[in-house]
Amino acid sequence: MALYPHPLVAREGWPFLGGSVAVALLVTFIAGWLWAAPLWLIALFVLQFFRDPPREVPGDARSVLSPADGRIVAIQPVRDPWLDRDALKISVFMNVFNVHSNRSPVDGEVRRCWYNPGKFVNADLDKASTENERNALHIRAMTGQDVTCVQVAGLIARRILCYVEAGAQLVRGQRYGFIRFGSRVDLYLPTDVRVKVTIGDKVRATSTILAELP
Repeated sequence: MALYPHPLVAREGWPFLGGSVAVALLVTFIAGWLWAAPLWLIALFVLQFFRDPPREVPGDARSVLSPADGRIVAIQPVRDPWLDRDALKISVFMNVFNVHSNRSPVDGEVRRCWYNPGKFVNADLDKASTENERNALHIRAMTGQDVTCVQVAGLIARRILCYVEAGAQLVRGQRYGFIRFGSRVDLYLPTDVRVKVTIGDKVRATSTILAELP
C-alpha cells in the first residue's frame, strides 16, 4: 500500500522553488538563456531536493521502517538519552541529494516530544547525536515497544520541522517532519530487535525495513 497524503514536491520547498524559478525566468527574459543557465541548474537542484515521492509500505506492525532516505552510519548499543534505557541505535545520514521528508518508522502513539538547540557539526559524525540541534519523538509502538526517533540537524541543515505532538497517532510511512539541506535521523530501538541492515547500506524512507521488533 502506498501512503502519501502530500504533494510530490514538499510544501516546505514551494517558496524556494518558486523564488528560484522566478529569478531564472527574469534573467532569461532580460539576458538570455546563456546567462540564465546556472540559475536554471539551481532551480533543478531545489526541485530535486524538495521532491517527496510516494512510497510502498512493506512488512507488518513489527517492521521498523527507515524514517529517512540516506546511508546507515551507525548500528550500536547505547544508552537512550531520552528514555534513559539501554537501546540499539541505528542512524541514517542524509546528504543534499536525498529526499528529506521524515516518516514514521512504526505504527504507534507519540507519547512525548523534546526539542534541544545545539551545534551544527557534520551530521555524518557520531557526536552530532548529542551535540547538534535535534528534535526527538517517543513513540509507543502498536506492539508495545518504545521507539525514540530523533531528527538531527547537520552542517548545512538549519531548520528542523516536526508536525506532530504528544498524543498523535502515527502509521508506518506517515510523513511527520522535514529537515532542510542535509542531516541525520537516529532511531533508538529495544536491544532485542532483529537488525536487517548493515553499516554503509543505502536506505529509503518507508521502503526499507531497518529492523524487526520482537
